[in-house]
Amino acid sequence: MVLGGTLEPHRGRLLSADLGAWIAASLGHTPRDIAPFERALTHGSQAKANYERLEFLGDRVLGLVMAEWLFELFPNEPEGALSKRFNALVTGAVCADVARGLGVAAQLKLGKQARDDGASDSDNVLGDVMEALIGALYREAGLDGARRAIRTAWADRASRELTVPQHPKSALQEWAAANNRKAPAYEVVDRSGPHHAPRFRVKAVIGTFAEAEAEGSSKQEAETAAATALLEKVRQGSRG
Repeated sequence: MVLGGTLEPHRGRLLSADLGAWIAASLGHTPRDIAPFERALTHGSQAKANYERLEFLGDRVLGLVMAEWLFELFPNEPEGALSKRFNALVTGAVCADVARGLGVAAQLKLGKQARDDGASDSDNVLGDVMEALIGALYREAGLDGARRAIRTAWADRASRELTVPQHPKSALQEWAAANNRKAPAYEVVDRSGPHHAPRFRVKAVIGTFAEAEAEGSSKQEAETAAATALLEKVRQGSRG
């Protein structure tokens, strides 16, 4: 009979080996020290030593790598166009989408309540963890390693838009100005959910002319969704 306690050290090594294999397959780097990557995957509900500091670092590394990449991809575009592309590629929603593609959710270390509340599929959590993993990778593999991983993970997202993407809030503001309407305004009408996985409901209005509501996992995301909905509404009205 094997006592349960004697299996724990072996189990820990097996888990670390599995995580190391996943990092190598997902980020293209075999970690020498697994601890920072484990921390990058640990939510605050699970341990005090969580992903937040690494997220801070990874956010800056992602920004540098993305700015450099766009500078190379679009040599003839002005700063304003590059900024629009940049802002569309580093949002929490995009980072979360990349994280889902890599299978990050299955590697997360969450407290029971956070897991029950759906944190493993939260854009906020997955986006933050993706940046934390980039931070951990940068610390061990340097900028070259982070650059390779980001360009691989973001794949064709940086280059597939032939035209410069316009942010929905900017497009709505331009529509309002062109049609002699008041500038759009945004109001949070509801906030629900736990701290680690909030839901915001925002109303976008153009004076008394038109309004629309939408939800998101952050105030910014909800405002963007509301602007998209209102823009579609006023454009349909114009066509009608």
